[in-house]
Amino acid sequence: MSDKQIQTAYDLAKQQYADLGVNTDAALKTLATVPISIHCWQGDDVGGFESATTEIGGGLAATGNYPGKARTADELRQDAAKALALIPGKHRFNLHASYGDFGGRKIERDGIRPEHFSRWIDWARDLGIGLDFNPTFFAHPLATSFTLAHPDKTTREFWVRHGVACRTIGAAIGKALGTPCVTNLWIPDGMKDTPVDRLSPRERLIESLDTIFKEPIDRALNLDAVEGKLFGIGFESYTVGSHEFYFGYALTRGVLYTLDTGHYHPTETIIDKLSAVFTFLPEILLHVSRGVRWDSDHVVVLNDDLEAIAQELVRGNFLGRTHIGLDYFDASINRVAAWVIGTRNMLKALLKATLEPSAMLRERESAAAYTDRLALQEEFKALPWGAVWDYYCTSAGLPKRASWLVEIKQYESDVLSARA
Repeated sequence: MSDKQIQTAYDLAKQQYADLGVNTDAALKTLATVPISIHCWQGDDVGGFESATTEIGGGLAATGNYPGKARTADELRQDAAKALALIPGKHRFNLHASYGDFGGRKIERDGIRPEHFSRWIDWARDLGIGLDFNPTFFAHPLATSFTLAHPDKTTREFWVRHGVACRTIGAAIGKALGTPCVTNLWIPDGMKDTPVDRLSPRERLIESLDTIFKEPIDRALNLDAVEGKLFGIGFESYTVGSHEFYFGYALTRGVLYTLDTGHYHPTETIIDKLSAVFTFLPEILLHVSRGVRWDSDHVVVLNDDLEAIAQELVRGNFLGRTHIGLDYFDASINRVAAWVIGTRNMLKALLKATLEPSAMLRERESAAAYTDRLALQEEFKALPWGAVWDYYCTSAGLPKRASWLVEIKQYESDVLSARA
Protein backbone atom coordinates (compact mmCIF):
# COMPACT_ATOMS: atom_id res chain seq x y z
CA MET A 1 0.00 0.00 0.00
CA SER A 2 1.48 3.35 -1.03
CA ASP A 3 1.66 6.45 1.14
CA LYS A 4 -0.95 8.06 -1.11
CA GLN A 5 -3.35 5.16 -0.60
CA ILE A 6 -2.81 5.29 3.16
CA GLN A 7 -3.53 9.03 3.13
CA THR A 8 -6.68 8.52 1.08
CA ALA A 9 -7.92 5.76 3.39
CA TYR A 10 -7.21 7.98 6.39
CA ASP A 11 -9.10 10.94 4.92
CA LEU A 12 -12.14 8.73 4.33
CA ALA A 13 -11.94 7.30 7.85
CA LYS A 14 -11.47 10.76 9.30
CA GLN A 15 -14.72 11.94 7.73
CA GLN A 16 -16.58 8.83 8.83
CA TYR A 17 -15.48 9.36 12.43
CA ALA A 18 -16.21 13.09 12.21
CA ASP A 19 -19.81 12.26 11.27
CA LEU A 20 -20.00 10.48 14.64
CA GLY A 21 -18.41 13.35 16.56
CA VAL A 22 -14.89 11.91 16.79
CA ASN A 23 -11.78 13.90 15.84
CA THR A 24 -9.17 11.43 14.60
CA ASP A 25 -6.34 13.96 14.67
CA ALA A 26 -7.07 14.63 18.34
CA ALA A 27 -7.21 10.90 19.03
CA LEU A 28 -3.75 10.43 17.53
CA LYS A 29 -2.38 13.31 19.59
CA THR A 30 -3.75 11.63 22.71
CA LEU A 31 -2.23 8.28 21.76
CA ALA A 32 1.16 9.91 21.21
CA THR A 33 1.18 11.03 24.85
CA VAL A 34 0.77 7.49 26.25
CA PRO A 35 4.08 5.72 26.96
CA ILE A 36 4.16 1.94 27.28
CA SER A 37 6.85 0.55 29.59
CA ILE A 38 8.43 -2.32 27.68
CA HIS A 39 9.83 -5.08 29.89
CA CYS A 40 13.46 -6.16 29.71
CA TRP A 41 12.79 -9.80 30.61
CA GLN A 42 11.21 -10.71 27.27
CA GLY A 43 14.61 -10.22 25.64
CA ASP A 44 16.50 -12.92 27.56
CA ASP A 45 13.86 -15.21 29.10
CA VAL A 46 14.05 -13.60 32.58
CA GLY A 47 17.69 -14.62 32.95
CA GLY A 48 19.37 -11.38 33.99
CA PHE A 49 23.13 -10.85 34.05
CA GLU A 50 24.23 -11.97 37.49
CA SER A 51 24.99 -15.62 36.76
CA ALA A 52 24.53 -17.96 33.80
CA THR A 53 23.60 -20.86 36.09
CA THR A 54 20.96 -19.36 38.40
CA GLU A 55 17.50 -20.90 38.13
CA ILE A 56 14.69 -18.38 37.73
CA GLY A 57 12.51 -19.82 40.48
CA GLY A 58 9.77 -17.81 42.15
CA GLY A 59 7.08 -19.65 40.22
CA LEU A 60 8.43 -18.24 36.94
CA ALA A 61 9.22 -20.25 33.82
CA ALA A 62 10.14 -19.28 30.27
CA THR A 63 9.49 -22.02 27.71
CA GLY A 64 11.12 -22.41 24.31
CA ASN A 65 14.64 -22.11 22.92
CA TYR A 66 14.35 -19.84 19.90
CA PRO A 67 17.88 -18.84 18.86
CA GLY A 68 19.38 -15.42 19.42
CA LYS A 69 18.45 -14.42 22.96
CA ALA A 70 20.42 -11.59 24.54
CA ARG A 71 23.38 -12.86 26.57
CA THR A 72 24.72 -9.52 27.81
CA ALA A 73 23.31 -6.15 28.75
CA ASP A 74 24.80 -4.67 25.57
CA GLU A 75 22.98 -7.23 23.44
CA LEU A 76 19.74 -6.61 25.30
CA ARG A 77 20.06 -2.86 24.77
CA GLN A 78 20.73 -3.45 21.08
CA ASP A 79 17.65 -5.67 20.74
CA ALA A 80 15.42 -3.29 22.69
CA ALA A 81 16.52 -0.33 20.58
CA LYS A 82 15.60 -2.30 17.46
CA ALA A 83 12.15 -3.05 18.85
CA LEU A 84 11.57 0.55 19.91
CA ALA A 85 12.45 1.73 16.40
CA LEU A 86 9.52 -0.29 15.03
CA ILE A 87 6.90 0.98 17.50
CA PRO A 88 5.18 4.34 16.98
CA GLY A 89 5.37 6.83 19.84
CA LYS A 90 7.84 7.49 22.66
CA HIS A 91 7.96 4.75 25.26
CA ARG A 92 9.84 3.49 28.32
CA PHE A 93 11.93 0.48 29.29
CA ASN A 94 11.40 -1.57 32.43
CA LEU A 95 14.40 -3.14 34.21
CA HIS A 96 14.76 -5.80 36.87
CA ALA A 97 17.50 -5.42 39.45
CA SER A 98 19.28 -8.52 38.12
CA TYR A 99 19.92 -6.77 34.78
CA GLY A 100 22.69 -4.43 35.87
CA ASP A 101 26.11 -4.06 34.27
CA PHE A 102 28.05 -5.91 36.95
CA GLY A 103 31.31 -6.27 35.03
CA GLY A 104 31.53 -9.99 35.68
CA ARG A 105 31.71 -9.41 39.44
CA LYS A 106 29.48 -11.00 42.04
CA ILE A 107 27.35 -8.19 43.46
CA GLU A 108 24.92 -9.27 46.13
CA ARG A 109 21.36 -8.06 45.80
CA ASP A 110 21.64 -5.83 48.86
CA GLY A 111 24.79 -4.31 47.39
CA ILE A 112 23.52 -3.08 44.04
CA ARG A 113 23.91 0.63 43.47
CA PRO A 114 22.94 3.25 40.84
CA GLU A 115 26.36 2.93 39.20
CA HIS A 116 25.48 -0.62 38.15
CA PHE A 117 22.77 0.88 35.97
CA SER A 118 24.62 3.92 34.68
CA ARG A 119 24.99 2.44 31.21
CA TRP A 120 21.25 1.79 31.09
CA ILE A 121 20.66 5.42 32.07
CA ASP A 122 23.02 6.64 29.33
CA TRP A 123 21.30 4.38 26.81
CA ALA A 124 17.85 5.63 27.78
CA ARG A 125 19.00 9.25 27.66
CA ASP A 126 20.38 8.76 24.16
CA LEU A 127 17.02 7.33 23.05
CA GLY A 128 15.06 10.01 24.88
CA ILE A 129 13.05 7.49 26.91
CA GLY A 130 12.36 6.86 30.60
CA LEU A 131 13.23 3.80 32.67
CA ASP A 132 11.25 1.87 35.26
CA PHE A 133 12.61 -0.58 37.82
CA ASN A 134 11.83 -3.75 39.80
CA PRO A 135 13.55 -5.40 42.75
CA THR A 136 14.40 -9.03 41.95
CA PHE A 137 13.07 -11.25 44.75
CA PHE A 138 13.71 -14.52 42.88
CA ALA A 139 16.56 -16.44 41.23
CA HIS A 140 18.62 -16.37 44.42
CA PRO A 141 19.63 -18.92 47.09
CA LEU A 142 17.76 -16.93 49.75
CA ALA A 143 14.57 -16.80 47.67
CA THR A 144 12.94 -20.11 48.51
CA SER A 145 9.33 -20.05 49.67
CA PHE A 146 9.68 -16.71 51.48
CA THR A 147 11.63 -13.43 51.11
CA LEU A 148 10.19 -10.33 52.81
CA ALA A 149 7.85 -12.57 54.80
CA HIS A 150 10.55 -15.07 55.75
CA PRO A 151 10.37 -16.33 59.36
CA ASP A 152 14.15 -15.93 59.66
CA LYS A 153 14.95 -12.32 60.56
CA THR A 154 18.41 -12.35 58.96
CA THR A 155 17.00 -13.48 55.62
CA ARG A 156 14.18 -10.99 55.87
CA GLU A 157 16.59 -8.14 56.56
CA PHE A 158 18.70 -9.10 53.53
CA TRP A 159 15.67 -8.68 51.27
CA VAL A 160 14.68 -5.46 53.02
CA ARG A 161 18.11 -4.03 52.20
CA HIS A 162 17.58 -5.11 48.59
CA GLY A 163 14.26 -3.28 48.46
CA VAL A 164 15.83 -0.13 49.93
CA ALA A 165 18.69 -0.30 47.41
CA CYS A 166 16.22 -0.58 44.53
CA ARG A 167 14.30 2.51 45.62
CA THR A 168 17.60 4.39 45.70
CA ILE A 169 18.34 3.21 42.17
CA GLY A 170 14.85 4.20 41.04
CA ALA A 171 15.34 7.71 42.41
CA ALA A 172 18.72 8.00 40.70
CA ILE A 173 17.16 6.91 37.41
CA GLY A 174 14.34 9.43 37.76
CA LYS A 175 16.74 12.24 38.57
CA ALA A 176 19.08 11.44 35.68
CA LEU A 177 16.32 11.12 33.07
CA GLY A 178 13.96 13.82 34.29
CA THR A 179 10.94 11.52 34.50
CA PRO A 180 9.75 9.54 37.55
CA CYS A 181 10.88 5.92 37.69
CA VAL A 182 8.12 3.51 38.72
CA THR A 183 9.73 0.97 41.07
CA ASN A 184 7.41 -2.00 41.37
CA LEU A 185 7.73 -4.54 44.18
CA TRP A 186 6.58 -8.12 43.68
CA ILE A 187 7.58 -11.10 45.82
CA PRO A 188 6.89 -14.83 45.25
CA ASP A 189 6.25 -15.61 48.93
CA GLY A 190 3.71 -18.34 49.56
CA MET A 191 3.07 -22.03 50.15
CA LYS A 192 2.44 -25.00 47.91
CA ASP A 193 -0.06 -26.59 50.27
CA THR A 194 -2.64 -25.22 52.69
CA PRO A 195 -1.05 -23.27 55.57
CA VAL A 196 -2.22 -23.28 59.16
CA ASP A 197 -1.03 -19.75 59.92
CA ARG A 198 -1.91 -17.27 57.18
CA LEU A 199 -1.57 -14.19 59.37
CA SER A 200 2.02 -14.24 60.62
CA PRO A 201 3.68 -14.08 57.16
CA ARG A 202 1.49 -11.08 56.31
CA GLU A 203 2.41 -9.35 59.53
CA ARG A 204 6.08 -9.89 58.72
CA LEU A 205 5.51 -8.60 55.20
CA ILE A 206 3.93 -5.40 56.50
CA GLU A 207 6.91 -4.83 58.79
CA SER A 208 9.35 -5.41 55.91
CA LEU A 209 7.46 -3.14 53.52
CA ASP A 210 7.19 -0.35 56.07
CA THR A 211 10.94 -0.51 56.57
CA ILE A 212 11.63 -0.43 52.82
CA PHE A 213 9.34 2.55 52.27
CA LYS A 214 10.29 4.38 55.45
CA GLU A 215 12.62 6.88 53.76
CA PRO A 216 10.57 9.45 51.81
CA ILE A 217 11.57 9.89 48.17
CA ASP A 218 10.45 12.77 45.99
CA ARG A 219 7.63 11.49 43.76
CA ALA A 220 9.12 13.51 40.93
CA LEU A 221 12.00 10.99 41.03
CA ASN A 222 10.48 7.67 42.08
CA LEU A 223 7.01 6.17 42.40
CA ASP A 224 6.65 3.07 44.57
CA ALA A 225 4.23 0.31 43.55
CA VAL A 226 3.20 -3.04 45.08
CA GLU A 227 1.92 -5.99 43.04
CA GLY A 228 -0.31 -8.81 44.20
CA LYS A 229 -0.91 -12.22 42.73
CA LEU A 230 -3.41 -15.05 43.01
CA PHE A 231 -0.97 -17.98 42.92
CA GLY A 232 2.17 -19.27 41.25
CA ILE A 233 4.02 -22.49 40.58
CA GLY A 234 5.15 -23.77 43.97
CA PHE A 235 2.77 -21.58 45.96
CA GLU A 236 -0.61 -22.62 44.61
CA SER A 237 -2.43 -22.67 47.95
CA TYR A 238 -1.32 -19.46 49.62
CA THR A 239 0.12 -16.15 48.44
CA VAL A 240 1.25 -13.79 51.17
CA GLY A 241 1.02 -10.70 48.95
CA SER A 242 -2.53 -11.24 47.76
CA HIS A 243 -4.57 -8.61 45.95
CA GLU A 244 -6.57 -7.72 49.04
CA PHE A 245 -3.39 -7.37 51.07
CA TYR A 246 -1.70 -5.01 48.64
CA PHE A 247 -4.80 -2.94 47.95
CA GLY A 248 -5.09 -2.29 51.67
CA TYR A 249 -1.40 -1.52 51.87
CA ALA A 250 -1.47 0.87 48.92
CA LEU A 251 -4.55 2.59 50.29
CA THR A 252 -3.02 3.17 53.73
CA ARG A 253 0.59 3.87 52.70
CA GLY A 254 0.11 6.07 49.66
CA VAL A 255 1.95 3.88 47.14
CA LEU A 256 0.76 2.73 43.74
CA TYR A 257 -1.32 -0.43 43.48
CA THR A 258 -0.36 -2.74 40.63
CA LEU A 259 -2.96 -4.64 38.66
CA ASP A 260 -1.54 -7.45 36.52
CA THR A 261 -3.94 -8.89 33.96
CA GLY A 262 -2.52 -12.40 34.43
CA HIS A 263 -2.69 -12.53 38.21
CA TYR A 264 -6.31 -13.51 38.72
CA HIS A 265 -8.54 -16.51 38.10
CA PRO A 266 -8.47 -17.62 34.44
CA THR A 267 -11.99 -16.29 33.85
CA GLU A 268 -11.53 -13.12 35.91
CA THR A 269 -10.61 -9.83 34.24
CA ILE A 270 -9.50 -6.51 35.69
CA ILE A 271 -11.96 -4.41 33.67
CA ASP A 272 -14.42 -3.86 36.50
CA LYS A 273 -11.60 -3.47 39.02
CA LEU A 274 -10.24 -0.32 37.37
CA SER A 275 -13.06 2.06 38.26
CA ALA A 276 -13.38 0.44 41.68
CA VAL A 277 -9.70 1.00 42.48
CA PHE A 278 -9.63 4.51 41.02
CA THR A 279 -12.46 5.45 43.37
CA PHE A 280 -9.89 5.28 46.17
CA LEU A 281 -6.44 5.66 44.60
CA PRO A 282 -5.06 8.53 42.50
CA GLU A 283 -2.74 6.38 40.34
CA ILE A 284 -2.08 2.75 39.54
CA LEU A 285 0.44 0.62 37.70
CA LEU A 286 -1.06 -1.70 35.08
CA HIS A 287 0.84 -4.77 33.88
CA VAL A 288 -0.62 -6.13 30.66
CA SER A 289 -0.09 -9.79 29.92
CA ARG A 290 -2.07 -12.68 28.41
CA GLY A 291 -2.69 -15.70 30.54
CA VAL A 292 -3.68 -18.93 28.80
CA ARG A 293 -5.41 -21.15 31.37
CA TRP A 294 -3.10 -19.71 34.06
CA ASP A 295 -0.64 -16.85 34.56
CA SER A 296 1.42 -18.00 31.60
CA ASP A 297 2.47 -14.54 30.36
CA HIS A 298 1.85 -15.03 26.64
CA VAL A 299 2.56 -12.23 24.17
CA VAL A 300 -0.20 -9.63 24.25
CA VAL A 301 -2.65 -9.93 21.35
CA LEU A 302 -5.50 -7.68 20.25
CA ASN A 303 -8.30 -9.71 21.78
CA ASP A 304 -11.55 -8.78 23.52
CA ASP A 305 -9.93 -8.57 26.95
CA LEU A 306 -7.26 -6.12 25.81
CA GLU A 307 -9.78 -3.96 23.96
CA ALA A 308 -12.08 -3.90 27.00
CA ILE A 309 -9.22 -2.77 29.26
CA ALA A 310 -8.33 0.03 26.86
CA GLN A 311 -11.97 1.08 26.61
CA GLU A 312 -12.27 1.28 30.39
CA LEU A 313 -9.12 3.40 30.66
CA VAL A 314 -10.39 5.82 28.02
CA ARG A 315 -14.06 5.88 29.00
CA GLY A 316 -13.18 6.51 32.63
CA ASN A 317 -10.61 9.18 31.74
CA PHE A 318 -8.01 7.08 33.57
CA LEU A 319 -5.16 7.25 31.06
CA GLY A 320 -3.44 10.10 32.87
CA ARG A 321 -3.61 8.15 36.13
CA THR A 322 -2.34 4.83 34.78
CA HIS A 323 1.26 3.74 34.25
CA ILE A 324 1.02 1.03 31.59
CA GLY A 325 3.66 -1.68 31.36
CA LEU A 326 3.88 -5.03 29.61
CA ASP A 327 4.74 -8.30 31.34
CA TYR A 328 5.24 -11.48 29.30
CA PHE A 329 8.08 -13.70 28.12
CA ASP A 330 7.97 -16.14 25.24
CA ALA A 331 11.17 -17.97 24.33
CA SER A 332 9.54 -19.94 21.51
CA ILE A 333 9.50 -17.06 19.00
CA ASN A 334 11.75 -14.19 17.95
CA ARG A 335 12.07 -12.19 21.14
CA VAL A 336 12.45 -8.80 19.47
CA ALA A 337 9.34 -9.45 17.41
CA ALA A 338 7.50 -10.39 20.62
CA TRP A 339 8.22 -6.93 22.00
CA VAL A 340 6.99 -5.26 18.83
CA ILE A 341 3.84 -7.39 18.53
CA GLY A 342 2.75 -6.88 22.14
CA THR A 343 3.45 -3.16 22.31
CA ARG A 344 1.82 -2.38 18.97
CA ASN A 345 -1.25 -4.35 20.09
CA MET A 346 -1.48 -2.36 23.31
CA LEU A 347 -1.34 0.84 21.27
CA LYS A 348 -3.91 -0.45 18.77
CA ALA A 349 -6.31 -1.20 21.62
CA LEU A 350 -5.84 2.29 23.04
CA LEU A 351 -6.35 3.86 19.62
CA LYS A 352 -9.57 1.92 19.04
CA ALA A 353 -10.82 3.03 22.45
CA THR A 354 -9.86 6.64 21.84
CA LEU A 355 -11.71 6.59 18.51
CA GLU A 356 -14.89 5.18 20.02
CA PRO A 357 -17.90 7.53 19.72
CA SER A 358 -18.32 7.26 23.48
CA ALA A 359 -20.31 10.49 23.82
CA MET A 360 -23.09 8.95 21.75
CA LEU A 361 -22.98 5.76 23.82
CA ARG A 362 -23.10 7.72 27.08
CA GLU A 363 -26.10 9.68 25.86
CA ARG A 364 -27.95 6.48 24.97
CA GLU A 365 -27.04 4.90 28.32
CA SER A 366 -28.18 7.98 30.26
CA ALA A 367 -31.51 7.77 28.47
CA ALA A 368 -31.79 4.09 29.43
CA ALA A 369 -31.84 3.27 25.71
CA TYR A 370 -29.98 0.03 26.23
CA THR A 371 -31.08 -1.50 22.93
CA ASP A 372 -29.54 1.47 21.13
CA ARG A 373 -26.41 1.21 23.24
CA LEU A 374 -25.89 -2.45 22.37
CA ALA A 375 -26.67 -1.95 18.69
CA LEU A 376 -24.28 1.00 18.39
CA GLN A 377 -21.50 -0.76 20.29
CA GLU A 378 -21.69 -3.60 17.79
CA GLU A 379 -21.87 -1.32 14.75
CA PHE A 380 -18.89 0.71 15.95
CA LYS A 381 -16.74 -2.43 15.85
CA ALA A 382 -16.71 -2.11 12.05
CA LEU A 383 -15.42 1.48 11.99
CA PRO A 384 -12.19 1.92 9.96
CA TRP A 385 -9.77 2.32 12.87
CA GLY A 386 -7.17 0.33 10.92
CA ALA A 387 -6.85 3.16 8.40
CA VAL A 388 -6.11 5.54 11.27
CA TRP A 389 -3.50 3.14 12.65
CA ASP A 390 -1.79 2.83 9.26
CA TYR A 391 -1.66 6.62 8.98
CA TYR A 392 -0.22 6.91 12.51
CA CYS A 393 2.58 4.44 11.74
CA THR A 394 3.36 5.96 8.34
CA SER A 395 3.44 9.46 9.83
CA ALA A 396 6.04 8.17 12.30
CA GLY A 397 8.19 6.94 9.42
CA LEU A 398 7.68 3.28 10.26
CA PRO A 399 7.41 0.41 7.76
CA LYS A 400 3.94 0.03 6.33
CA ARG A 401 1.65 -2.50 8.02
CA ALA A 402 3.35 -5.87 8.62
CA SER A 403 6.42 -4.94 6.58
CA TRP A 404 8.16 -4.22 9.90
CA LEU A 405 8.56 -8.00 10.07
CA VAL A 406 10.96 -7.80 7.12
CA GLU A 407 13.27 -5.66 9.26
CA ILE A 408 13.01 -8.17 12.11
CA LYS A 409 13.92 -11.03 9.79
CA GLN A 410 16.91 -9.08 8.50
CA TYR A 411 17.96 -8.27 12.07
CA GLU A 412 17.67 -11.95 12.96
CA SER A 413 19.87 -12.87 10.00
CA ASP A 414 22.46 -10.15 10.63
CA VAL A 415 22.58 -10.07 14.44
CA LEU A 416 20.64 -12.73 16.31
CA SER A 417 21.88 -15.72 14.30
CA ALA A 418 25.47 -14.90 15.25
CA ARG A 419 24.65 -15.59 18.92
CA ALA A 420 24.06 -19.31 18.46
